[in-house]
Amino acid sequence: MTRSVLLLAHTGRKATAEAARHVVRRLQDAGIEVRVLQDEGAELGLTGVQVCSGDRGSAAGAELVMVLGGDGTILRAAELARDAGVPLLGVNLGHVGFLAETEPEDLETTIDHVLKREYSVEERMTLDVSITLDGQVLDTGWALNECSVEKASRERMLEAVLEVDGRPLSRWGCDGVVAATPTGSTAYAFSAGGPVVWPTVEALLVVPISAHALFARPLVVAPSSVVAVEVLPSGAEAVVACDGRRTGALPHRARVEIRRGRIPVLLARTRARTFTDTLVEKFALPVEGWRGRAEQH
Repeated sequence: MTRSVLLLAHTGRKATAEAARHVVRRLQDAGIEVRVLQDEGAELGLTGVQVCSGDRGSAAGAELVMVLGGDGTILRAAELARDAGVPLLGVNLGHVGFLAETEPEDLETTIDHVLKREYSVEERMTLDVSITLDGQVLDTGWALNECSVEKASRERMLEAVLEVDGRPLSRWGCDGVVAATPTGSTAYAFSAGGPVVWPTVEALLVVPISAHALFARPLVVAPSSVVAVEVLPSGAEAVVACDGRRTGALPHRARVEIRRGRIPVLLARTRARTFTDTLVEKFALPVEGWRGRAEQH
C-alpha cells in the first residue's frame, strides 16, 4: 500500500516555501505520496503532488499530517486531522510553536524519522462546545487549545455567570472567560493569567479575563466536569471563539457548555523530551546553577 502524507505549510514566507519543496522532494524520492491543499500548493510552487480541496476528507487515509509553521498552522491542520484520526507532526517555522515537535534546524532529522516510521503518537485532550439559547441549540464546535467567551464591544463589560457541574459558581463583570485544555494552558489561558498545566494532566481550566470580582481566580476542574458560561442581558453581547479560529456571535441569554471532547487530537513525537525542557526552551527560562540530583554511592 502506498504511504501518504498530507503537508500543510504557512504560506507567504520564502523560507517556508523552500522547506516545503525540500520535504516534498525527499518524501517523493522515498516513494511516499504527498498531498497538499489546493491554495497552498499553488502558492508554495509545489509540483507532482496530489491536490486536495481542503475539506474534512483531505487527511482521510493518510499516515501523517506534517505541518511547517507555527501553532496557528498546526491548529488549522488539526481541523483536518482530528476526524480522520491521523497524527500531526509539526516543525516550528513560526514564533513560539508550543504544539510543534521540532525546530527548523531539525528538519532533516524529522524527515528521516518520518521515512523510517520512527515516531510515537500521543493523545491530546480536546473540548466539545455547545451553544444554546432558551434550550435551542444554536451551534456546536470543538477546540484543542481553548474556547473563549468575550465581550463583543470595548465600551461595556460582559456580565456572565459561571456554572460547574450544573451548579452556579460565580457571576463576573469581565472582559471574558477562557476554558482551556492542558495543551492550551500555554496559549490564551496563559496570557490571561492561568496556570501552566502539564499536557499529561487530565483537567479543564477556567480563567476569567479582567474580572471585577473578589473571587476571580483561575480554576482547575475535573476532566469529567461540564463548564457553562451564561451571558446576561445586563452586560455587553459576546462572541465565542474556538482556538481563535472558529468564531460566532453570542446573543444575550446565550449559554456555552464546554466539556471534554469525544475525539482527541493525535500528536506525533520523534524525540524523548520532557515538558519541563519544552518550557525552558520556549520561554528561555534561566536554569543556570542547576546541579541536579547527586549520584549516590
